[in-house]
Amino acid sequence: MANAKIPLSARVKTYEKKAAFLWFQQASAWLELSMLNSYQNEHSESHKNTQEIMSQLSVNIQSVSAVLAEEDNRTTFTTLIDHQVNYRIPLQVFSTGLSFFPSLFSSMALSLHLSLPHKNFSSPFASFSPAIKLPPTIHINSCYPLKSIHTKPYHLKKCHAVADAPSAIPPSLDAEDGVLIGPSSEEETRGDGVVADYDWTEEWYPLYLTKDVPTDAPLGLNVFDKQLVLYKDGQGELRCHEDRCPHRLAKLSEGQLIDGRLECLYHGWQFEGEGKCVKIPQLPANAKIPQSACVKTYEVKESQGVVWVWMSLKTPPNFKKIPWFENFSRPGFQDTSTIHELPYDHSILLENLMDPAHIPISHDRTDWTAKREDAQALRFEVTERNRRGFAGRWGKEKDKKLLSFLRFQAPCVLSNDIEFADEKGVTQYFTGLFLCRPTGQGKSMIIVRFGATKRPQMAKLIPKWYFHQNACKIFEQDMGFLSSQNEVLMKEKVPTKELYINLKSSDTWVAEYRKWMDKVGHGMPYYFGHTTISLPEVPAVVEHAPAGLVAGVSASSPAKGGIGTMHAPNVNNRYFRHVIHCKGCTSVVKGFQAWKNALSAISLALTALAILASGRQWKTFLLVSASLCFAGVYACSTAIAMNTTNFIRTHRRL
Repeated sequence: MANAKIPLSARVKTYEKKAAFLWFQQASAWLELSMLNSYQNEHSESHKNTQEIMSQLSVNIQSVSAVLAEEDNRTTFTTLIDHQVNYRIPLQVFSTGLSFFPSLFSSMALSLHLSLPHKNFSSPFASFSPAIKLPPTIHINSCYPLKSIHTKPYHLKKCHAVADAPSAIPPSLDAEDGVLIGPSSEEETRGDGVVADYDWTEEWYPLYLTKDVPTDAPLGLNVFDKQLVLYKDGQGELRCHEDRCPHRLAKLSEGQLIDGRLECLYHGWQFEGEGKCVKIPQLPANAKIPQSACVKTYEVKESQGVVWVWMSLKTPPNFKKIPWFENFSRPGFQDTSTIHELPYDHSILLENLMDPAHIPISHDRTDWTAKREDAQALRFEVTERNRRGFAGRWGKEKDKKLLSFLRFQAPCVLSNDIEFADEKGVTQYFTGLFLCRPTGQGKSMIIVRFGATKRPQMAKLIPKWYFHQNACKIFEQDMGFLSSQNEVLMKEKVPTKELYINLKSSDTWVAEYRKWMDKVGHGMPYYFGHTTISLPEVPAVVEHAPAGLVAGVSASSPAKGGIGTMHAPNVNNRYFRHVIHCKGCTSVVKGFQAWKNALSAISLALTALAILASGRQWKTFLLVSASLCFAGVYACSTAIAMNTTNFIRTHRRL
């Protein structure tokens, strides 16, 4: 791969999309126009209704011809049409119409051929009318503004990246020099979409780490656009309801727990674990609580330290679908787990996590393994594909044996396992586990778990909060790229195949994931697949927790809106993304803050005593002690900053 050339498609990507669009637009326009003319001749009463549509289509066709008349556009468009554009869609439609209007479609083929520039170009419709002799060239003088009925206008512009492109493009750009990822199945080669039965609600989603679920307050969470409230009842059992009071739709996650019951703080309605309302303060003494005064309840289950929720209210939970991770049940297996809220879509997050090629570049020197000079071609072997996901092995291209085994399983679970033998010949196991949860358009949450049966002695001496802040740094290094990627996908509104240049030596898992989305995306609220998309209907909602004195006091309880007054209330801030969701880091920040305040007070007191002291020895002792306290204050401030301050790349600093 070291001597591989830059793919030609990378240089003609702009022309490819626009040329294909113009080709299909013109073919479709001629087809519709011809069929409407035929229909009009046979049913004269429809003349008035079809006249306006035909007029629009005629303008459309003339506009395309005008764009193609320019010399630069003609050459590039012809080359791309000759070798790159897939004629399957217009030919299928054309052949269908041919059976109904044979004579009409023969003349249509000639008309369509005349409207296109012909530089070594053979019309795809020529095979339907072999008796027609087509001229080699044609000059077009029409000039109209480009206009489309159902789509945004496209204008071909000269691209410097294709200035030196050869006149003949290889038949398959997708497999040029073996660099780019091509079709992975016969169905994909033919362009036939494979659809699998899928319903996003009939899945288990990771909600939270069990150890971080608050015991004194409800917790508001999202799965796609469904708002949930999670809490522990009086018996310590996990409960999950729709985060909406049936009275006046107030958020129950903004409420409180009283004797194990969930209380809405708007009017004081209380609900027990099964969702039944047990108290309404405003109800008369002898009145019964209405049966409709209940909340929807979701099934939750704890497994291997993670709380999972079944999102279907119609289908009984299938407990066999709860993921089980073999390595986490092995004797001696230890892991470090963190949870993070992120400002981009879960599909982009998963793409990032299954992309090992970016690690040496984006995370250079972040830890002891990522180094920029180690960026190289990788090798991937897909061993399994099904409607639940895919799996395979990967490693460096030069490796004889691929040690890393990656598995993606629905709905959004990714694991990377490695087995190796230590110096004593004992098999050791390592797992990187990523449990993603979609939390709405442009938002996601992830539980990260790294564990192994054998850990270095040095790792045991490092506090867990250090690993947590390092994980935050890694996400922040990618955050700018992934947030902008999310914006581009929403703006362009086209499948990723039209936007990505996927390399076999780096992007195999990304392509596999987007192709899996093609199969099951129809069962999701929205998705961006490799060749298909379904845009979200519900717009993005950005919720800010309140700031101020009350928020600072309740900073340990995210459900109460506490994020601390010194921290910006947005999902891009490390404190809001991680610390408030992690009991360990919250305690660490509070502990360092307490030590900082105490040492600050002690250092000031020692300084004052040193000023008042008359003896030289006492002055020296008190000043040295005050200096040590000031050093402690600095150390505590540094630790607090490490846990709460976002990473900023050196070249971005002002």
